[in-house]
Amino acid sequence: MKYTKFFSAFSVLLISFAVCSCGSKTYSLKDGTFSGEGEGRNGTVEVSVTITGGKVTNAEILNENETDGIADNAKIQIINQFIEEGSTKNIDVVSGATITSNALLDALDAALAKSKNENPIETSYSDTECDIAIIGAGGAGLTAATEAASKGAKVIVLEKMNFVGGNSNFSTGGINAAYTKEQERLGIKDSKEVFFNDTMKGGKFLNDPDLVHKLVDESAGIIEWLQSPLIGADLSDVGMFGGATNKRIHRPQGGSAIGAHLVPLLHKAALAQGADIRLKNKVIDIIEENGNPCGVRVSYAGGEYTVRAKAIIIATGGFGANPNLVVFYQAALKGFGTTNQRGATGDAFPMVEKFNAELVQMEQIQTHPTVVKGTGIMITEAIRGNGAILVNKAGRRFVNEIETRDIVSAAILKCPEKSAFIIFDQKIRESLKAVEDYAKQGLLTEGNTLREVAEKTQIDAVALEYTIQEYNRFVEQKKDEDFGRNPSSMERPISQGPFYAIEVEPAVHHTMGGLKINTKAEVINKSGQSIPGLFAAGEVTGGIHGANRLGGNAVADYCIFGKIAADSAIEYVKSAQ
Repeated sequence: MKYTKFFSAFSVLLISFAVCSCGSKTYSLKDGTFSGEGEGRNGTVEVSVTITGGKVTNAEILNENETDGIADNAKIQIINQFIEEGSTKNIDVVSGATITSNALLDALDAALAKSKNENPIETSYSDTECDIAIIGAGGAGLTAATEAASKGAKVIVLEKMNFVGGNSNFSTGGINAAYTKEQERLGIKDSKEVFFNDTMKGGKFLNDPDLVHKLVDESAGIIEWLQSPLIGADLSDVGMFGGATNKRIHRPQGGSAIGAHLVPLLHKAALAQGADIRLKNKVIDIIEENGNPCGVRVSYAGGEYTVRAKAIIIATGGFGANPNLVVFYQAALKGFGTTNQRGATGDAFPMVEKFNAELVQMEQIQTHPTVVKGTGIMITEAIRGNGAILVNKAGRRFVNEIETRDIVSAAILKCPEKSAFIIFDQKIRESLKAVEDYAKQGLLTEGNTLREVAEKTQIDAVALEYTIQEYNRFVEQKKDEDFGRNPSSMERPISQGPFYAIEVEPAVHHTMGGLKINTKAEVINKSGQSIPGLFAAGEVTGGIHGANRLGGNAVADYCIFGKIAADSAIEYVKSAQ
């Protein structure tokens, strides 16, 4: 398998390395320079490979549009290892960003294939059948695949992109759950009732109460399922997030990003249980028979084929990367950037029209308040939960930093520049491993003093120093006199250098609307009836989050309802036999 790291965003990147000492390896390659392409998160990665004397002697990254960043040594490592080996076969993980790296490796392979006068080897598919067809290999799809396959179902997962995980790859926060063993171990007092009330309040009470109760009731159990040997997740760190009364967001020890941790585990588990996961296989239609779904039509590089299935689970994600659809439902978001990977385009909605499926709350589209300006790179709320603050260019706080995302986003947009700065110190950095990824991507503005940070970011230095002084006083007295911030998120003063700043702005993040489902993850039609054999989970569904999703509830949503969808589909398949 090929796992490596993402590349940072720039319009044209050219990396050329001469061969160091490549020994006497020879290869049956045609001399010349050959180009190749691979599909990354945000577009095509283009490379050229030079062959001299039958060996790879040079490699260049000509163009890419990725924004996730990668350390320079990782770039050198990938290119140098490719030159030395003459192939991508032995290039291993460089921790962090699988998608763009695999795109680079695919591009290198494509260039090599041209030098051999070969066409890239593509798997051939033909008409087939299964118990459960899952559309989408994001977090919900992988969860459903793992659960269904572990219970003996024949499962085929169809993913249009060339990678698994979807938007879940970029989830940085964690998974919300209440009344868990981890909370008990850490002495955190929480309850299902408080979790329910926080979620309803955050969603402005537009949420479907039955779905929220289901989310809350199953949350502790899903933590144990994810931590079981089947998956093997580490969710031992529990912290504070926006809109939460208590600490309930579960994440890997030290506060590492949940997506990079969980997606590979779910992928591995699904494969281990026997799920057939097919990448670059796009479902173009759901087939009906006697008015009910009975399979899917799939398009891939070699043509089209049909998968007949006894049950179908839709897990295609949201539509945050479809600007036309976003603006159709929310005109005010025209021109906004997005945190979404480009596959999140709302493909499922036209396919379910023939079943009269109900769509709910499509206009409810969430912006994430802290996205690095101009990049689409999201900065986790956990950094604010661990003590960071937000200031405007005048050096002043302007909002309760751990309010819900809609409130914080609106407050930032009221700033003259429509952006703000996350401010924190070395202690806060050390409290959260995710910050190290931001550092590797070059996202931190650093200074030994607050004044130095202010000068580099053009923030009013005198005002910033006063703001930090006041905030530290609030921390000491456990009371935020200005904005009423929860004291549980004010455990660390901003006092130990170096100090850091990240400029951020709101961007389209999560689409709360989608397919109407019930607590069994059955898709509901406009007559209020479940559609036989059709289930859905994750961001493609609507009603759970109402007008605003709390950070940490997306992972809970796709894991809990992904598992429920699988269990319900298995029950349906058995009843239909």
